This record gives sequence, C-alpha cells and structure tokens, in this order.
Amino acid sequence: MLDITEAVAGAVSELGLEDGAVLVHVPHTTAAVTVNEGYDPDVAADVLRHLQAMVPVSPAFAHAEGNSDSHIKAILVGCAHPIAVEGGRPAIGRWQRVFLCEFDGPRTRQVWVTPLRA
Repeated sequence: MLDITEAVAGAVSELGLEDGAVLVHVPHTTAAVTVNEGYDPDVAADVLRHLQAMVPVSPAFAHAEGNSDSHIKAILVGCAHPIAVEGGRPAIGRWQRVFLCEFDGPRTRQVWVTPLRA
C-alpha cells in the first residue's frame, strides 16, 4: 500500500477545484485505491496480511498469468474512490491517507484524479 495522498492533493490543486469532489481511479485490474489509516503503518501491513490470508496464491486458479489472487484482491478493495474536496484540498480525516494498493507488482501504474460534476 503506497501513500499517494500528496500526489492526489497535487492533482486536485492542478485541477483548480476548491470545493466539490474527485474520483481517484486506477485503470488496472490488479491494483486498487482506498482511504484508510496512514498514521500507523501496521494497519496497512495488517490489511495486506489479511487479504493474503483471504485470497492466497493458488495453483487451482485457471488464469494462465498466475495472478488471479491479485485480480480478486483488486475487486475486493475497488479500483476507484470518491473523495470530497474542501478549500482546494482532499477532505479526509486526521488519520486518513489515500493509498494505491499494488497486488501484482511492482508495476508501472497510473492514478487518475477526475473532478465529479453535479
């Protein structure tokens, strides 16, 4: 889990969005994005460990590339997350951070930050 909070804040700033919301999206099938605690790194480690226990690598998977566990983890976490924007910054809680979740890497990834329009 890679903390991308400041990169998302930078993208919000580049958009010139003062108030509203953005969609943070990863256009990949083995990566995800989420908002969760970023103060204690043990939380991210616990999440990854639990996901691994829930969906281990298995020779029973039919997908030839051998990364079906990564696809399933990405489905469970999700490829997009809406985030409110207030005063030109992501409106997240004191302990919250935005994370890119990499389940099949390292790989080169993109994160798209798109304003949501009413």
